[in-house]
Amino acid sequence: MFESVRLRAATDEDRRGIADLLLFLFHEHGTDDQRDLEMRIIEPERSVVADDDGLIVGNAAVQTRDLTVPGAVIPVAHVTGVGVAPTHRRQGLLTAMMRRQLTDIAEAGREPVAALWASETAIYPRYGYGPAADRLRLDVRSREITVTGPEAPAGKFRLIDPKAARAELVAVHDAVRIHRVGWSSRPGYWWDYLLADNDAMRDGATTMRGVVYETADGPVGYALWRVKSDWDSHGPAADVRVNELVAGDPGVYAALWRFLFGTDLARTASYDFASVDEPLQFMVDEPRKLGRRYADALWIRLVDLPAALEARRYASPVDAVFEVTDPVLEANNGRWRLTGDAEKASCVRTDDAPDFACSITELGAAYLGGTTLATLATAGRVQQFTGNLPSTAFQWYRLPGVLEVF
Repeated sequence: MFESVRLRAATDEDRRGIADLLLFLFHEHGTDDQRDLEMRIIEPERSVVADDDGLIVGNAAVQTRDLTVPGAVIPVAHVTGVGVAPTHRRQGLLTAMMRRQLTDIAEAGREPVAALWASETAIYPRYGYGPAADRLRLDVRSREITVTGPEAPAGKFRLIDPKAARAELVAVHDAVRIHRVGWSSRPGYWWDYLLADNDAMRDGATTMRGVVYETADGPVGYALWRVKSDWDSHGPAADVRVNELVAGDPGVYAALWRFLFGTDLARTASYDFASVDEPLQFMVDEPRKLGRRYADALWIRLVDLPAALEARRYASPVDAVFEVTDPVLEANNGRWRLTGDAEKASCVRTDDAPDFACSITELGAAYLGGTTLATLATAGRVQQFTGNLPSTAFQWYRLPGVLEVF
């Protein structure tokens, strides 16, 4: 590491420097509007920066948010904004920042789990993060598909200005997310960011549009989208670019998709945040027209192993002993006995012989129920000593999903 570089906690005065670094590293438009948005979502007290004589050349940040996990909603450190200036690469700065960050999270004692999106997937297993939730990206031929799902309860659609209807969006999102493993809470600054609508975010499409479906009890579902206009030799060929669609009721969910697929002058629709078990796949007459592509999404890291495993619930009774290695957080190393079910869980140290062994990375991958311990054992990532591998217990009634990149 450069002798002139030191790691330190960020201050409020570092917001501009952090924002400029991240806009550069992630190849985003460095407009005043975009810089202002980036500065707003920074929690300086939770950012580790690499400072080279007053110039910020590295950053690793945390957003303070909750995450829905199997059977619970818990505080999870949302790791984001990780990067090193190209002038300072290959000097150990990333490793130093990630280790400092994990140590800080562990010592604070509030968040037993950390989560991130990996821009480069080869990097983060080094620090104990495992691939815990995947997603589907949809490129739909909307004119060639019919949504055949259930009818919605009595109600109506209402077009909205997303910013003006923010309170309604928040209420619907909060009601649904507590039941969806992998979905995060949204602090006020994050809603500001999501509903911002500058040119850099549109990529040539319209301003953000919105619709709510409301019953006598008020809004129960919503969709946000933009439209990219196009015409070709066959006529209108616009693409409906769906930002998010949120609904707890299957009929409302289906009705919102029918609404979007029925957009005039549009021939296609796209959506980047469908879950692997997205219900839409089973509500259409021709699933191949959804144009499904598989991609990784959320990566999970157990920071406080016993607290993390006690915080979630289990789909079937579990009583197993396992041995864990953690290259960063020494307190997680050793043998543990996990007992639990759908109501409660306990994880304590033990000297008993283990049923299986793995690194902290594999436990992170299995934590949300999206990657099974059985699959990891088949891949040679989990070493099994007995027939007592709690693979089914770690799963949940639905696969984890995601709604956003943070």
